[in-house]
Amino acid sequence: MKNLLQWGVILAVCIGCKNDSKQKSKDYIPVSSIGNKAVTVSEADKKAREIFGVLPKIAENPDNPITHEKVTLGKTLYYDKRLSKDNTQSCNTCHNLKTYGVDNQPFSIGNDGKPGGRNSPTTLNAALHMAQFWDGREPDVEAQAGGPILNPIEMAMPSETAVVDRISKIEEYVELFAKAFPEEKAPITYRNIEKAIGAFERKLITPSKFNKYMAGDGSALNKYEKKGMETFISVGCITCHTGALLGGNMYQKFGLTVNYWEYTDSEKIDNGRFDLTKNEADKYMFKVPSLLNIEKTAPYFHDGSVKDLKKAIAIMGETQLNQKLNPQQINEIHLFLETLTGEVPEEALE
Repeated sequence: MKNLLQWGVILAVCIGCKNDSKQKSKDYIPVSSIGNKAVTVSEADKKAREIFGVLPKIAENPDNPITHEKVTLGKTLYYDKRLSKDNTQSCNTCHNLKTYGVDNQPFSIGNDGKPGGRNSPTTLNAALHMAQFWDGREPDVEAQAGGPILNPIEMAMPSETAVVDRISKIEEYVELFAKAFPEEKAPITYRNIEKAIGAFERKLITPSKFNKYMAGDGSALNKYEKKGMETFISVGCITCHTGALLGGNMYQKFGLTVNYWEYTDSEKIDNGRFDLTKNEADKYMFKVPSLLNIEKTAPYFHDGSVKDLKKAIAIMGETQLNQKLNPQQINEIHLFLETLTGEVPEEALE
């Protein structure tokens, strides 16, 4: 009976085709359904491109135009440990670009040897997010760049003035700041430090084979990877993980109908945005992370409580979708997520 139904579908489709010998039959071969509607390969491609879209080449900011000189300065600052109290920490310490913008630790260790309170997210593609940090407390990467430098647990510099004073005594920086901000008489300011690091991070974009597929190359993904994408869509992951970043564009409660910590075995219950806003509706709300390069950025979640990506997928199914994904679904989604791994720009590395 199953075979008869399949042949019936194919026959019905072919009857509707024009009698064109040049038409490639593969355009009309049904594939797995997205949602409850059976679709053709071309329709599936179109649907996916509507949901996700193409990754921009650069994350522009009209308030901080990107220039070569500014990016050069930003890169130097990003790798410079002199921005920390004891010259031990740089931005790259916790956001190592050789390991996809993270340090692969649940919590990063700061200047005084103490761990931070939340997992350090990747700086790759971060400039395209709607806001920065897990609780969204800063609007952009420029504002974010200045936070860790003054954070007592992270880089532990005592004040903006102390940072500027230290940088101003370094001859290399006197020259770099003058080139990056040529219209300013006194260019070494804390705001300009933030702008330079922000400009550098705005070029940390990592297009992948999935991005090639989004741009129109239907052959960029094989049939198994496309099946994984369809499963990702059909089970409901796109409720939160949409757009070119597959996330990073909304807040969501972790554990919509359950207590997340009962699934992650978290050592501490994190209130999420509530600690920032004091709004009861923001309890356990976090910025939805981007899934780009996700296979490289373990451990997962705001507290780095899960090391295995397949386990994280399963937890997402139960805590966010209220369904227990079967092993095949988990494997298919995992295969799709692997297509989101791109390459760190070579010019950004030391």
